[in-house]
Amino acid sequence: MKLAIASGKGGTGKTTVAVSLALSLASAVVPPLFLDCDVEEPDAALFLRPEITARRDVGLPIPVVDVARCTACGRCAEVCEYHAITVIGKQVLVFPELCHGCGSCTRQCPEGAIHETLNVMGTLEKGVARARAGRVEFFQGTLNVGEAMAVPVIRQLKQWAIPPDVGERPVILDAPPGASCPVVETLRRADAVLLVTEPTPFGLHDLRVAVQVARDELGLPVAVVVNRAGVGDAGVDAYCAAEGLPILLRIPLERAIAEGIANGASLIDIRPEYQARFVALWEQLGGLGTGD
Repeated sequence: MKLAIASGKGGTGKTTVAVSLALSLASAVVPPLFLDCDVEEPDAALFLRPEITARRDVGLPIPVVDVARCTACGRCAEVCEYHAITVIGKQVLVFPELCHGCGSCTRQCPEGAIHETLNVMGTLEKGVARARAGRVEFFQGTLNVGEAMAVPVIRQLKQWAIPPDVGERPVILDAPPGASCPVVETLRRADAVLLVTEPTPFGLHDLRVAVQVARDELGLPVAVVVNRAGVGDAGVDAYCAAEGLPILLRIPLERAIAEGIANGASLIDIRPEYQARFVALWEQLGGLGTGD
């Protein structure tokens, strides 16, 4: 099962939940796959401490114009949906930051004057994180500083990490916070979504947005984890009850938990009894149904 763990806002404990779930499943016969898809600020490695075994550049193919063959006919600009290439007089200008790597200009050039080169946007890494009684296969993407598009890095991370025959093997995707395009790309083709929230008005507002994206727009089954339970108000509980969203786990606001996480420990290191709770949570998620 491919499970995306997301949140409508940052700082709710999404990565804490994702890491703890992966470590709780590490003793399974087939180790879980963990993908840190928050490519702008990947931090799961701080808790999992993987040994990196492979690294590769990732990016998009960007057009390069052979001026000796180009006749400045303008066909490349006509077919570019993203306005990443334009013709001014006899000069062809390429704007890599707008290019989505679709290849239309290359295929449509009547003179064969365009070829493509890789515009490196970031890196992909994989490795192994050791747990007490098993291991987690770890993957992460990192977007280069100054790059604007995270989606191509997330898409290629998923293609690299998730085999076509993954079957029932646990796959945990730690999504970026929010509800923008990188989140949608992470959730795409997941089987279920676990939304992490906090019982505050801000948490409720952003939970509503995340539910709209995951359930209403993408049609995925959704469940909820309430972090920092015991503070705030009852708004999140009332909303989940009204919307039929199961709350599968509550993590209390405790000083020991906060201090441990600040020092790089996982929740199950701090509170070992949560390992069984996360295993039970995974089993409950299997009954939510599957998405495409």
